[in-house]
Amino acid sequence: MKPSTHPLFWRDSALPFVELRQVLDGRDVSYALHSHEEWSIGAILNGQSEFLCADRRHVVESGALVMMNPNVVHACNPSQNSPWAYYMMHLDKAWLASLLHEYKVRNITHWQDSLLDTLTDDVFYTDFLNLCESLMSEEISANEKEQVLKTYFVDLFSYLDSSVAGAEKQRLTHKLDHVAEYLHHHCLDETPIDEISGQFGFSAAYFVRAFKRHFNMTPHAYRLNRRVQLSQQALKEGQAIVDVAQAVGFSDQAHFQRVFKKRVAATPDQYRRTFSLSGAALK
Repeated sequence: MKPSTHPLFWRDSALPFVELRQVLDGRDVSYALHSHEEWSIGAILNGQSEFLCADRRHVVESGALVMMNPNVVHACNPSQNSPWAYYMMHLDKAWLASLLHEYKVRNITHWQDSLLDTLTDDVFYTDFLNLCESLMSEEISANEKEQVLKTYFVDLFSYLDSSVAGAEKQRLTHKLDHVAEYLHHHCLDETPIDEISGQFGFSAAYFVRAFKRHFNMTPHAYRLNRRVQLSQQALKEGQAIVDVAQAVGFSDQAHFQRVFKKRVAATPDQYRRTFSLSGAALK
């Protein structure tokens, strides 16, 4: 039987800090540059793909893990004529930071970015696949799943942090980061981008060029991406698509559908359908 081309989303209300996506046939999947609020990790199950993370470009294939820090612009798409299948997991950064502090992997309580984009390690790769299968299993309780999650990520970050010991872990705060923070918190405002640039002391043309170099997306695209993030949260809560579209600033529902699908590689309706423990889609 041919693998399904539709993405499968797994969530559990008992584990609200984790979301899992499975794609078994992603040859026709295409992601625009986007970002997530969560820390993310994925496993390439089949085929080869190009992974762009910030300004770094990688070619990854079956057996590789890819990792993305919160709000870092990225995209991962299949190579031409290549099959493509993958898992992608998103973890709440506050939950992850608390876990790493609790188990003394890190001595800070707030989130600090990881430094690697990719990892090729048979043990961590196989254990991640087992973790994903455990989350989707009907035979394992939520408490057991949480323990498996904790064990895996304590081990992974113990390795990641030790492998980059002595490397610079903090980069200088850039003026553009403050603009991005403003767009993040005021994404529903319709303030023209050239007016925002003036508020932060930039000329409009220079601001757009500099912002795109720094974040790999224009200020307008960054604001749209944040609106999509808000819509994802509302859809997970079961809100109606038409209401969500209006709430995040789209008066045209067709426009919302196009913008959402470009960044999530699924329609809003597909995203609302959550894999349940009975194997049925929740509507």
